[in-house]
Amino acid sequence: MNAIASQPRRAAVIFIFVTVLIDILSFGIIIPVLPHLIERLGGGGIERAAMWVGVFGTLFATIQFVCAPIQGALSDRYGRRSVILLSNLGIGVDFLFMALVNSVPMLLIGRFFSGAFAASFTTANAYIADVTAPDKRAAAYGLLGSAFGIGFIIGPAFGGFLGHHDLRWPFYAAALLALANFCYGWFILPESLPPERRSTRLDWSRANPIGSLMLLRRYQSVFGLASLVFIANLAHYALQSVFVLYADYRYGWGEQKVGYTLALVGLCNAIVQAGLVRRLVPVLGERRTLLAGVLFGAAGFALMGLAPTGTVFLAAIPLLALWGLAGPATQALITHRVDQHEQGRVQGAISSLSSVAGIFGPALFTQVFALFIGARAPAWLPGAPYLLATALLLVGWGLAWKVTRAVPPHIRATGPAGASGLPEQA
Repeated sequence: MNAIASQPRRAAVIFIFVTVLIDILSFGIIIPVLPHLIERLGGGGIERAAMWVGVFGTLFATIQFVCAPIQGALSDRYGRRSVILLSNLGIGVDFLFMALVNSVPMLLIGRFFSGAFAASFTTANAYIADVTAPDKRAAAYGLLGSAFGIGFIIGPAFGGFLGHHDLRWPFYAAALLALANFCYGWFILPESLPPERRSTRLDWSRANPIGSLMLLRRYQSVFGLASLVFIANLAHYALQSVFVLYADYRYGWGEQKVGYTLALVGLCNAIVQAGLVRRLVPVLGERRTLLAGVLFGAAGFALMGLAPTGTVFLAAIPLLALWGLAGPATQALITHRVDQHEQGRVQGAISSLSSVAGIFGPALFTQVFALFIGARAPAWLPGAPYLLATALLLVGWGLAWKVTRAVPPHIRATGPAGASGLPEQA
């Protein structure tokens, strides 16, 4: 009977993996062409295009900050399936809209709705918590993490190939992927949250980003882990924001080498998420896996920031990829500490924190990079953004050590009494 019951759950986890993979593919496909399309539609040269790209990035992160807790709250009230399907449908229609528009403001409107519907990662995380046993969640989140790696290996390469022929083609491809995912989910995806386990009402005071963050205060250990998520996401923008500039400035790498390097980053990340997480967590436990992963990340960033040659920089990539051990372990620890009927809202709050990092991270690291290579630099240190990321992760490691030390390794939320039923942290 248990074996039979496990089959739908396994199929559901596979579908969520496919959903996240297709979402990442659809967004990865447009990464190489969106700035060029903005430049073509806006005119004014590369400097004006760069300004608009910054606006697009900030808007996208801001909208996700607002919409992630709303999606989480909706999934707690009405179920995960409908929210995930609506997200897939909305993303598909939106990419089709972006493929057809002929002005930067209209493209910006499309990006606005992309940010709103793309918050489905919140619901995907809650879905995994619904259908996976607590001691298996880290491995399941590792599988989701591998979808990010695979998506960022294939997506930008495929998008660059399509965009070489026509800047609109990647948007059509992204729309096709998202709409195909909607159709697939319509027939395959089961609901993970039965009516008796749903919230009895939609609490808008917690569905807004500020209210959802206040919800974290009810779970003291979760609040500390959520702070770690914010720090980790902020540090990650050191790689996203300045990698292309840094590689060209310090090592003279062109677009082709940068593309190959990004593929290597995605490959290493996929190996860690899909292969190592499920093997190491049962041996080390979630807490030790989390702490080890953060230390690997700090070491990887430090090596990148100090690497005198491109070869040394490449050697840091597998080390940085081991940072990926921390994410699934953190997600698993969070789900153990949250009541079942609030998983969606808490995941929404976590996603909102990630979006806040996306609002501030790019400007922070690009400004640090510019400061330390400019004529008035206090010291010539082009790797300063990566060293700042190292410092952030070391602070995060200390925080993680403190908030997890008094909590047993596999605790399940026991209900609303006493918040999660866990002892308060000292």
